[in-house]
Amino acid sequence: MRPLLLLALCCSLALAAADDLGTLVFNDEFERNESQELKDEPGNGWRTSSSWSAKGNKEVDLRDGTLHIYIHAEANHAVDVGHDFEFIDGTATMRFKFHDAKDTLNLNFADTTWKEVHAGHICQTVFGTSKTTLVDYKTGGMLLKYREARKAGTLSKEDEAMLKTKQKAFPYDISLNEWHALAVTIVGDTMTASVDGKVIGSFSSPGIAHEKKRALRLLVSNKVTLDDVKYYRKK
Repeated sequence: MRPLLLLALCCSLALAAADDLGTLVFNDEFERNESQELKDEPGNGWRTSSSWSAKGNKEVDLRDGTLHIYIHAEANHAVDVGHDFEFIDGTATMRFKFHDAKDTLNLNFADTTWKEVHAGHICQTVFGTSKTTLVDYKTGGMLLKYREARKAGTLSKEDEAMLKTKQKAFPYDISLNEWHALAVTIVGDTMTASVDGKVIGSFSSPGIAHEKKRALRLLVSNKVTLDDVKYYRKK
């Protein structure tokens, strides 16, 4: 096949794939610099938790056209790097690199106006080095009545068993210090996670269908490097 024809075909396939994901509503390649090196300054509308969770210590760093997220020794919460992304159905994609066996990257879809759950947690996908876990928080563990009962030690065995049905884990292996591509897609009450173009698993639960998903928070409990973050809205 002629090189130009092959290039045109590849471009057409890429465009078709993007169309399948919906409308691109956010894109960040992190090709910018910070004005200082003491505080988080990710830019482009990103919010970070370091001011309240890490005593203001820097936990997010723009470096060589990528975003480095790492938890500070004084932090009392995972690093939370969030951006608005309002949708019902949609897809988040990005490239990521783990550096240590204990690294995790949590894509947490949130609606802070929904007061029936703690901190707006609706649903999430947690990528680790050996498994991916998909969770419905809206009708599960972040629903205030269950969260408060667990904290008080009064959660019933029946509720404990029910909460276990609100998440599902899928084992997989991933290499360290190499780039990988992930995608998390929500359609109705089903959330699907993929890595390097391969579906890792899907999970269906009522809370996933929440119609006021307003933000995506990237939660990091150790460290991760990110690039090419894209959000697509299907509806």
